[in-house]
Amino acid sequence: MQWETVIGLEVHAQLATQSKIFSGASTAYGAEPNTQACNVDLGLPGVLPVLNKEAVRMAVKFGVAIGAEVASRSVFARKNYFYPDLPKGYQISQMELPIVGIGSLTIDLEAGESKVVGITRAHLEEDAGKSLHEDFHGMTGIDLNRAGTPLLEIVSEPDMRSAAEAVAYAKKIHALVRYIEICDGNMAEGSFRCDANVSVRPKGQEALGTRAELKNLNSFRFLEKAINLEVERQIDIIESGGRVVQETRLYDADRNETRSMRSKEEANDYRYFPDPDLLPVELDEVFINEIRATLPELPDEKRQRFESDYALSQQDAMVLTASRELADYYEAVVAAAKSDPKIAANWVSGELAAALNRDAIDITNSPVTAELLAGLLTRIADQTISGKIAKQVFEAMWQGEGDADAVIETKGLKQITDSGAIEKLVDDVVINNPKQAEQYRSGKDKLFGFFVGQVMKETKGKANPQQVNELLKKRLAQD
Repeated sequence: MQWETVIGLEVHAQLATQSKIFSGASTAYGAEPNTQACNVDLGLPGVLPVLNKEAVRMAVKFGVAIGAEVASRSVFARKNYFYPDLPKGYQISQMELPIVGIGSLTIDLEAGESKVVGITRAHLEEDAGKSLHEDFHGMTGIDLNRAGTPLLEIVSEPDMRSAAEAVAYAKKIHALVRYIEICDGNMAEGSFRCDANVSVRPKGQEALGTRAELKNLNSFRFLEKAINLEVERQIDIIESGGRVVQETRLYDADRNETRSMRSKEEANDYRYFPDPDLLPVELDEVFINEIRATLPELPDEKRQRFESDYALSQQDAMVLTASRELADYYEAVVAAAKSDPKIAANWVSGELAAALNRDAIDITNSPVTAELLAGLLTRIADQTISGKIAKQVFEAMWQGEGDADAVIETKGLKQITDSGAIEKLVDDVVINNPKQAEQYRSGKDKLFGFFVGQVMKETKGKANPQQVNELLKKRLAQD
C-alpha cells in the first residue's frame, strides 16, 4: 500500500519584547535561574496581569505580513493543566478568539516549485518555565525565568506532505519573523521552536489518520529527522496490524528516535475559560493600518527585486534573501564595489558563507565587512589580482591582516599583466616541454591545461589568466 504523510506545524516564536507579556519582569536570556520571575509570573495571590502592548503590536505585525485576518476583538483564556514548570497551574493563552485568524504562506520547493500552506491562526500566550534534568542526580530543577515570556503560536493547516515541505515552511516563518523584527529566531536559546503533528493515511483517502505530536523541535535538522522517523514508525505499526495511538512524543537526538511522552489531551481537557483578570483586546483599523505601514520589504518582495534589479537567478536570490542581514550585506557590497552583481552574489554565497559556516559566525559579526569585500571585488574587476589570488587575499582579510590593498601590497600578490613578461614565460614553458607541445599539436587538447599550470606555477599564480590563455594558444599554434 502507498502511504501519504500529513503534517501540520505549531511554531512558537518568542516575541522580542524587553519585558514579559503580563508583567514588567525582564525577558533577557542567560540570567541566573529564577531571578527574573516576579509575583505576577508566579501567579501569587493578589496580583493582576497587565497586557504588554508591544506584544500585541508584534502579533498584529505578523498578521498583516502574511495577509491574514486580524481580529478586531480577541480574548485571553486560561488553559488549565498541571506541570512542574507552570507555577500558576494554568497558562494564559487564546482559544476561541485569537488575535490573528486565517492566512497563508507560500513556500519554495525544489526545482523551482512552490506551494501555499494555510495558516489557521496565530495567538498570543505566555511561555512556561523550564525543567532542567542535567546535573541534579536523579532530580529535576525548575527555572522560572522564562515563565511569562510572550509567545506567538503560529498554527498551520495540515497541508504539508513531507518532512522537506515542513522544513521549508518552518524556514519561511523563521525568516519572516526575523525580517519584521518580532523574534530573534535563536533556536539554540529556544526563541523559535516547533511542534509537528504527524499522521499517515492510504493515498487517495480523505480522512486523516491518527496523529502524534512531536514536541519542542529546536533545529531544522531535528525537525526533518523527527518527522521522517515518526512517519516510518506509524507505517510500521499499521502494516503490522497495530493501531497508532494519539499521543505526544519527544525526539531523542542522541538515539535518533522518537519516544512517547504522554497521551495527548484534547482541547476540552484543558478546561479553557476566559481569563477573568484580562479584558478583551479591541483593535481599530487605525491601529492595524499604522502597523501595516511599518512593514519592511518582505522576503518574497526582496527576492523578486533581486532577480529583476540584479539579474540574479531565482536560486541566488533565494539564498541571498534568506535573512534580512544577509540581504543588506549583499546590497552594501554591490553598492560599494560597483561591480557585477552576479560576481558579488557568488562571493557572498560562496567564499563568505563558507567562512561563516566554518567558524560558526553570524553575518552581523563577519570579520570581513561589506566594505572590505567590496574593496576585494574592485581589485578583481580592475585586474590588480586574479580570482584565484583573491581567495588568498580574502583569507588574509578574514584573519584580520588588513584590507585588500594592504594584503596585496604586503604579500606581493599584484597580478602580472605585462604582456611581454608573460610572453617570455610562455615561450620558456613551451620550449622546456617539447614532448607535451608535440602531443598537444597532434590533437591532445587536454594538455593545454598542463601548459597553463606551468606558467601559473612560475608566476606563483600571479599571471593574468586570460592573457596566459591567449598567449599560449598563439605560441602553441606555431611549429
